[in-house]
Amino acid sequence: MEIETTRFGKIEVDDNKIIKMTRGILGFPEDMRYVLIPHKENSPFHWFQSADTPSLAFVVTPPGKFFEDYTFEIGDAIEEELEIKRPEDVDVLVIVTFPKDAFNKVTANLLGPIVINVEKRLACQVVLDPNKYPVNRPLFEETDDLEDGL
Repeated sequence: MEIETTRFGKIEVDDNKIIKMTRGILGFPEDMRYVLIPHKENSPFHWFQSADTPSLAFVVTPPGKFFEDYTFEIGDAIEEELEIKRPEDVDVLVIVTFPKDAFNKVTANLLGPIVINVEKRLACQVVLDPNKYPVNRPLFEETDDLEDGL
């Protein structure tokens, strides 16, 4: 399958690499198919690129790379929605925001993680308790020389 993107031009993607959302990401209800594209070799970041809207892509990362204590329960309804049968089939990504002129203020959305059934290629954004999980938790303590490492 060929996907048109603003950042990467036309890219060829194997159909079985498409992640199908069971419901759209908040603010983007029409975009239901995405593909993960590595940012660069050895980077903890990926692009969650819409297969339908060329200009729509989110920077994502596994939260455990930055927040070892980040955990939450996936309820029965989500397990059913995503057809999850085994814990090892679950992957979690968080959306990362890189402010244009404030690179030292990179944040991760821990309130709305994307839960993926890697076996079935199904995903949804889960909204957690806003009293427990922030929408914009700083990703780094010190970021003076960070840009070169991404």
